[in-house]
Amino acid sequence: MPSLAKSNLSAIKAQAELHHQYLLGLELMVATREGADMVGDWMFRLFRAQHEEKFLSSFQKLGLDGLPDAVACARYHVLSNNLGGVGVEYMEESDTKAWVRFRYPRWMYAGPAICGVPVEASRGFLKGWYAQNGVSLGNPRLGFVCVSEDMTGQYGLCGYFREFDHDLSDDERLQFQPDETPPPYDPSAQPAPPPGEWNEERLAKANRNYAMEYIRNGVHELSVVLGRERTLELGCLAARLTGLQQYRAMAEAVGAVDGGPAEAANFLSAMFSGMGDSCDLDRTDAGVHLTQSGLRIARGLSGAERETLLTCWIELWRGAIHSHRAFMEAEADIQNDAIQWSIRPQ
Repeated sequence: MPSLAKSNLSAIKAQAELHHQYLLGLELMVATREGADMVGDWMFRLFRAQHEEKFLSSFQKLGLDGLPDAVACARYHVLSNNLGGVGVEYMEESDTKAWVRFRYPRWMYAGPAICGVPVEASRGFLKGWYAQNGVSLGNPRLGFVCVSEDMTGQYGLCGYFREFDHDLSDDERLQFQPDETPPPYDPSAQPAPPPGEWNEERLAKANRNYAMEYIRNGVHELSVVLGRERTLELGCLAARLTGLQQYRAMAEAVGAVDGGPAEAANFLSAMFSGMGDSCDLDRTDAGVHLTQSGLRIARGLSGAERETLLTCWIELWRGAIHSHRAFMEAEADIQNDAIQWSIRPQ
């Protein structure tokens, strides 16, 4: 593989990790600043939005049409999560009962951060997505039974989709039965995506897009829960801290150098290539001007939703620049399909 292709692949992977860490940081910030109930409400809204955007539209792509509903739902969650870099296993008990088990380390709660996330966050996304599958499929008898959770010290998120013999009420679509355990794992029974070109680059882009979509939808849904001003306050601070923390790992991934404005601009250009954005650099005696166009992170968004997202997202890169040894100013002007960056010594 040519060195340029390797560099771009590294940038794609670095973008996936950055957005993953930003999601986790923002979740912890909301939990610690606004409380467990608020983060649970936010996770509910985020995962319901993700469900409505992705669930049915992905069924055919994953080859799940025509399968029994419980089996199709379990296989969906295994395939979609595994393609996004999240380890999930599948155990089929019958046409009406199929299990999923998330394995550690948990993608959503990387490292010891799992100790700071309240159980309300997990139950929010179970209610937002898993409990909605039967509704989306038009099957009022389909629900999800959770037998183990992450924050309770059991063995990780695990449960099964089940088609009951009666229509379920709203409260019955998500149930908890902590005394049940899944059937044995069978590696030969794991679902695989339809045959296609799932090479390393395509998988890396799937991982990046998986993490990126959580940020796109997450910032918007947080503004619904907290209001725009508080979302900007917490979203920008979490982004700035994430950029500060992640700079070294990103720099190592794309071969960037800790230096002044020229090196910082080169870092941004290399990282933005991992989004598929293009960059034009103009170096002057006063600093470096960089025009970033494409803006994959905001594609399809408009108005206040786009502005709120980009305002928070820019702070990821300000944080990364401020993590350099040299003190620099980094200004960003949001335009129609571009961001004009100006980086100069402080």
